Amino acid sequence: MPSRLDDELTRLVSAGVLRQYQADSLRDAAAADSGEPRPAAEPEPAATAPKQQRTPPVATHSSALMEVLGYIGGALLLGAVALLTVANWGEMGRAARVSTGTSAAVILLAAAVLLAVFRRADQLSSALASLGCCVAGFATYVAIEDAAGRITGVAVALALAAAGIWWLQGSSLLVATFAILAVGVLVVTSDVLTPDDSVHTDSAGIAGTGFILVAFVFAMLGLVRDQVSSWSLAGAAMFSSSICWLVQDRGEVMALAVGTAGPAALLVAYGRRHASAYAVVGCSILLVIWPISLYQLTDNLAGVAIGLVVASAVLLLAVLLLSRRTRGST
Repeated sequence: MPSRLDDELTRLVSAGVLRQYQADSLRDAAAADSGEPRPAAEPEPAATAPKQQRTPPVATHSSALMEVLGYIGGALLLGAVALLTVANWGEMGRAARVSTGTSAAVILLAAAVLLAVFRRADQLSSALASLGCCVAGFATYVAIEDAAGRITGVAVALALAAAGIWWLQGSSLLVATFAILAVGVLVVTSDVLTPDDSVHTDSAGIAGTGFILVAFVFAMLGLVRDQVSSWSLAGAAMFSSSICWLVQDRGEVMALAVGTAGPAALLVAYGRRHASAYAVVGCSILLVIWPISLYQLTDNLAGVAIGLVVASAVLLLAVLLLSRRTRGST
């Protein structure tokens, strides 16, 4: 049990009346007078303990600046090479064109692989890989030519893009894959399903069906990769399908159905994920497809106005239901 003297000395030290060494001296003197050993000195209270000053870490932005400068330098170099190639493309022979396209594809893909392996620069490597996939497809088309070259070029570019999506995480590869699939839909429609000597007149509808399949592919990709980019590109594929159905004879109803299903799915996704890209893409599709489809169906501006009023009422009702559901879940 601590003595009364120890309690008083501890109180005086805490109040700042005595210093710790003075309290220790008084304890020593009292212990010497009474012949008892001196009790262990108590640690200095936290109130009187000196505070250690922490030096804030110095933020360095040199690595970020070097990365930005690398992007700018690479873009300028790539632009210069592209300009020189385009300017001299007409004067090149077939061998020169094939070697130029192949070399550009190999350089881009090799740079993407090196950056991904050694520097882990995922965004830059994804961007270079996206360009490399497209250039490789173009080089394949130049080497083979005609319809077989177009189909083979799309297949090569799509295989490289799929490998890049499996390995890297950048969203630029998703954009490149969408562009390759869009070109593939047009190539397969024109060269395989409806060639020049065919009597079919529904090639636009076939292309519209192909874009629906592209939308399904990106909907599945959103489950394993960048969901916002994948599902937004799925909405863009539905928009492309609607445009194809508008071009097709008597395809206005199908265009209206596709142009409604895509935005509806995006708005439901927006209600669940609250990603503004879903709402922007969905509303853009509605604002373009609905007026054009309704005008082609009714050939009357009054019918377009009535249809837009109905669409706006449906959207407002959907917003009300989603907001009530969100408040109920919170």
